[in-house]
Amino acid sequence: PWQSDSSWRRERILHVPLCREDCEQWWDDCQDSVTCKANWHKGWNWTSGTNQCPQGAMCQKFKFVFPTPAALCEGLWSHSYRYTPHRRGSGRCIQMWFDPTLGNPNAAVARFYA
Repeated sequence: PWQSDSSWRRERILHVPLCREDCEQWWDDCQDSVTCKANWHKGWNWTSGTNQCPQGAMCQKFKFVFPTPAALCEGLWSHSYRYTPHRRGSGRCIQMWFDPTLGNPNAAVARFYA
């Protein structure tokens, strides 16, 4: 059988502080999407070479699996991200979406926490 390369899953980020607006927008945008898992970091069926839902897993809307923005941002990737009260432009949280022509606001955040 064909083997998928999942070596990338051995390295990860942990507790990256997300800006409040980014987490809330992510939840708003995805609340009516469906998922079969609360944690996408592990537990997939990879036998086909791509991630498939585990046998018997039931698909549900995000808003039921993740009842709050914090539940989504912190739970979806095994606490890779942390929901914060910090706002965009505060220099204390990572912005997931920004206009790169205006520079990367996350560089200052990385320097702050370094």
